Amino acid sequence: MTSPDSLGADGSERLRELPLRSYRPRPALRRQVSEVPRARHAAVDVHAHLGRWLTGRWAAPDVGALLATMDAANIATVVNLDGMWGEELRANLARYDEAHPGRFVTFAQWDRSLVGEHRDFGERLGSQMRDAADAGARGLKVWKDLGLHLRDPGGRLVMPDDERLDRVWQACADTGLPVLIHTGDPLAFFDPLDETNERLEELLEHPDWWFGDRTRFPTFDALADSFETLVARQRDVTFIGAHVAGLAEDLGRLDRMLSTYPNLYADLAARVAELGRVPRATTALMERHPGRFLFGSDGVPPDAEAYAAVFRFLETADEHVPYSPDPMPPQGRWAISCLDLSDEVLTQVYADNARRLIPGLEKPRF
Repeated sequence: MTSPDSLGADGSERLRELPLRSYRPRPALRRQVSEVPRARHAAVDVHAHLGRWLTGRWAAPDVGALLATMDAANIATVVNLDGMWGEELRANLARYDEAHPGRFVTFAQWDRSLVGEHRDFGERLGSQMRDAADAGARGLKVWKDLGLHLRDPGGRLVMPDDERLDRVWQACADTGLPVLIHTGDPLAFFDPLDETNERLEELLEHPDWWFGDRTRFPTFDALADSFETLVARQRDVTFIGAHVAGLAEDLGRLDRMLSTYPNLYADLAARVAELGRVPRATTALMERHPGRFLFGSDGVPPDAEAYAAVFRFLETADEHVPYSPDPMPPQGRWAISCLDLSDEVLTQVYADNARRLIPGLEKPRF
């Protein structure tokens, strides 16, 4: 065996002091790593961001280039979650849905400023949602600030199951529009920020993603409980839980909820890194509930490389592959294994479930 001293005194000492952020181990495994640039079945991307509310500029500045990416990847339709409300909603509808029928559908968001400014915010938001439906919105996107940041005029945190929001959910039920709701974030974001946190490097890069301060934020389980209470109480509303319904690290709970609440669905957007650590459990769950999962990218906007990574994850049996092309994996220092889903499951996840839940989706033409 080679001793550390054989590296030379300087080399050995340098490596012993190598910072973790500079360590880039390459797997010594010789294994298959497939390239899947095109989905096996025409797909609907139910979770993408094409609007301009975050930066003031359109996330997809060249719609023609985006359509070319979609065609090459076998994406029939993209759901734009950035519709917002009022004039901004109409601008999104004109740019995407009306200019390219069948290729895009747009979800509204609610005016979150109303929550902190008006005691009757639920009634106002419900009216706003009905106006959005009349304008052509095909659903409502609820951002994760519900339960984390939104506070009423008295300064109290508004949780997902707050009954003052019932007017919003009733509006969605009455208009037949689904709610794609982002609740919470990865479990580690709620854990102590110390040497035991598996997402420490990511949280140091994005300190505003840490929700472990119990004086400001609820626990992960409190948010999950509140979301479940909402789904249980509003049985007439179709809820699509963003990012595996916030439960990518707790598939046992997700399994129980899918078995209990027929109005709950889950998109897969931006959770390949988590699900790929438990590929057998993920495959088993999706095979038990094939009608309850939807394909999504969380692209801003989607690109070919991101699509290919998800296609490989869903369609191949590759093992121990990187979940990201970045030299430093952005979410944690691990590799994933893929699911090798059957065509029966894939056709539902890629498009059939979305077409059943979201009004205005045309049958894929590819």
